Amino acid sequence: MSVFDHADFDNHQMVAFKSDPKSGLKAIIAVHNDILGPAMGGCRMFPYSTSDAALSDVLRLSRGMTYKSALASLPVGGGKSVIIGDPRRDKSRDLLLAMGDFIESLSGQYTTAEDSGTSVDDMAVIAERTQYAAGMIEHEKHGGDPSPITAYGVYQGICAAVEYKYGSDLKGMKIAMQGVGNVGYHMVEMLTKAGAKVFASDVSTKNIERVVHDFGVTELRLDELFSANVDVLAPCALGGAINSESIDSIKAKIVAGAANNQLKTPEMGDVMLERGILYAPDYVINSGGIIDVYYQSQDIRDTDKIEAHVLGIKKTLLEIFKRSETEAKSTSHIADALAEDILRDSLQKKKAA
Repeated sequence: MSVFDHADFDNHQMVAFKSDPKSGLKAIIAVHNDILGPAMGGCRMFPYSTSDAALSDVLRLSRGMTYKSALASLPVGGGKSVIIGDPRRDKSRDLLLAMGDFIESLSGQYTTAEDSGTSVDDMAVIAERTQYAAGMIEHEKHGGDPSPITAYGVYQGICAAVEYKYGSDLKGMKIAMQGVGNVGYHMVEMLTKAGAKVFASDVSTKNIERVVHDFGVTELRLDELFSANVDVLAPCALGGAINSESIDSIKAKIVAGAANNQLKTPEMGDVMLERGILYAPDYVINSGGIIDVYYQSQDIRDTDKIEAHVLGIKKTLLEIFKRSETEAKSTSHIADALAEDILRDSLQKKKAA
């Protein structure tokens, strides 16, 4: 099957494949759209069961980056890369260098950063072979890691959703989190400081033990999490958490988390609307990371400026929530429409110039 016939192909401008037998690299880079600027997005490493699963992920993620950057008011396009392999077993210096060569060969069409399965240190290795890598400023408090800023944006998004749905702050709110890794850990810290009661599950025992010890989180099994009697469900792991198998069990009236591609299919947004569940579109609420990486790429480290930009997530979500209610359309539909308006306007301005 041609990539053009793939179910997740959305008029992507470029999809490139790389196989390097010497290092073991098998990777895909997808550029969805560069109307707003050169594409930027993270590099994910994951042991995909099939090459088609990897292709589907990179196509969906890169599209999400286009919409994410548009609604975050960033002058960058949407791109993503995936490396097929287990980051704990298959990652090597040679593989990362080969990935750098792959990115460099695209002559600036795509700039990478860390993502699930990769780190700031990995980006530093990749950057030995390409100038198109971001998110690794050594003098930064977090070493260039965008996770704390991503978490801050998601936290603000949860505040917006709770304010809109319940007319209150987070004190006493029960929040169930799926995944408490890098982003999730910082989220838990913010949520508990605000007075929320956090319940969590994670495939990593180490991650759970850390948040239980540091913040008094209550552990739940994954099969308990979605049906937990809580106010907010926060998917913060891999995509597809909201699907035909899980959606009927959700008791929370808000779904707002850090994961990308939370909806297995677009119809899940409509189902949540029908059930009265307020959904914070993933590429809006989790855009703090790309905002931070963009500023790093421009060597702008004005903390106040970055945080002010991230606070725009709350304003955008409130607009989406209000329009969803007024127009009786899902929040995911409204977010897509807003992003597409921005892209259309930008394209028309380019043509007129």
